[in-house]
Amino acid sequence: MRQKLESTPVHFTSSECVENAGVLLLLPFLMSAGLLSYKSHYKELKPGYYFIDFIILFLSFLYLCRIKNIEQTKQISPGEFGKLLGVDRIPECRCMRYKLKEIIEQKKSDTWNSELSDSWSVSENNMFYYIDGHIDVYTGYKATLGKKHVARQKLCLPGVQEFWVNNMEGLPFFYVTGQVNEKLLETISTQIVPKLLTEIKPKYSQTELENDPDLPRFTIIFDREGYSPAFFNKLWNEHRVAVITYRKNVKDNWSEKDFSMLMVEKDGIKTKMKLTEKQVELNNFTMREIRKLSDDGHQTSIITSNKKLDMPEVAKTMFSRWTQENFFKYMRCDYDFDRLMQYVVEQVDSNLIVANPEYNNLCYYIKKLREKISRRRAILQKLIDENLKDALENTVSQLKKQAEEKEALDALLNQEEKLISDRKKIPSRIKICDMPEHLRYNRLHSESKHFQNIIKMICYRAETNCANLFENIYKRFKDEKRVLVKSIINSHGDIISDYEKKTLTVCIYSQSNPRMNIALNELCEILNDADYCYPSTDLRLIYKIAK
Repeated sequence: MRQKLESTPVHFTSSECVENAGVLLLLPFLMSAGLLSYKSHYKELKPGYYFIDFIILFLSFLYLCRIKNIEQTKQISPGEFGKLLGVDRIPECRCMRYKLKEIIEQKKSDTWNSELSDSWSVSENNMFYYIDGHIDVYTGYKATLGKKHVARQKLCLPGVQEFWVNNMEGLPFFYVTGQVNEKLLETISTQIVPKLLTEIKPKYSQTELENDPDLPRFTIIFDREGYSPAFFNKLWNEHRVAVITYRKNVKDNWSEKDFSMLMVEKDGIKTKMKLTEKQVELNNFTMREIRKLSDDGHQTSIITSNKKLDMPEVAKTMFSRWTQENFFKYMRCDYDFDRLMQYVVEQVDSNLIVANPEYNNLCYYIKKLREKISRRRAILQKLIDENLKDALENTVSQLKKQAEEKEALDALLNQEEKLISDRKKIPSRIKICDMPEHLRYNRLHSESKHFQNIIKMICYRAETNCANLFENIYKRFKDEKRVLVKSIINSHGDIISDYEKKTLTVCIYSQSNPRMNIALNELCEILNDADYCYPSTDLRLIYKIAK
């Protein structure tokens, strides 16, 4: 009879020169960011050598060390990395897949993310939510996904559309995944705003909102894709939600005399901007329009329904939208953000109405055909002009060329007429169930990716919170703070356990220059004062620089 395997206890043995020992300095930041809050949502795994605390902590250490997926653990020493976690060795890939499968089968990622986003928003006293789309490009063959325009590649490619909600510093709260080809405006109205209203505690009470009719519940910021004055009016009248975005189709210029030089804080640096403001009425909804005048005379137009912010605050809030773009780029490069986590395909709602691919293909063919027609017409006109200027004896040959071009042009016109006639017989939008079997949309199972993305969000927040402590040490704080955190994570160090005194001492080896050592020493002092214990143990963490 096989003996039942029990989970291994975490037990640290003193070790010297441990690789990536610096990642243990990020452990308090992971816990403060809510890494262990999963316990109120996930159950313990089936009896085995590795328990759920270990799995989640192991994943977070992997991501912080830039080991971007569990397949890459084949390239590291299992015993050496196990010293960071208090076990004799880390699990192999197959074992990790089984453990992850047990976790994601519980399907608790949505509730865990909701709790985290609420706690993050409350702790940061957040009132501004930045919304932007991100596309995970799909290169497989099992799923049939709609094509989206990928701006970074300037191509339309099949992929999964995600809509992320971040704060002004680029720190993520949550994201929602589209089923097929949802647009930003549709997702904001049907998923994001309802989620913000129901799952995140409001900053202002109902009494405060009633006493001040201009006070918004919160403000959402997005780019021109979500521009719709009618939608802005609906958001304010039904939910008291304000918006800040760029105005589309601006054709007039305001007088430069109306602009005044104001101080705006951007990325922690105060800069001067020429700003002015007017009230505008868009679709019977009165909004504020703020414009920024650049040195080259270009006027950037911002509209908002938030009446409580002054001009510099509106400009700061709108221009901080790039922090979200920087977040996407950083996560793609450092955390393998776009990696496909699971190959399982699931069906979408068969009654969902989508754009008809056949209709879109005909539109594309007609567009390309019209380009050919335009070129043929230009050639024909050129031949006519040349014939008028040419000698009389060349008229016959010129007319022959014109006839050939006219015949080719008529053939293209007849082809265009036929395609237009065929397009009229096809609906522009259809239900998914009415699509041909080989074109019918489905989607990738998202639970595994969502679970691992939550851990990546926590890691990014932990890394950012750690980096923010070095603001007073580095003059070029914005450029260098993450470089220092990465250097600390990759540092070797000694791990010294003392079970009598109940301490776990982490001695980090010296950094590459004195300024880094000053920052590291200050970080150790802050963490020692916070008095954290290693998860699943009573060992108090002590940090210092090795001598």
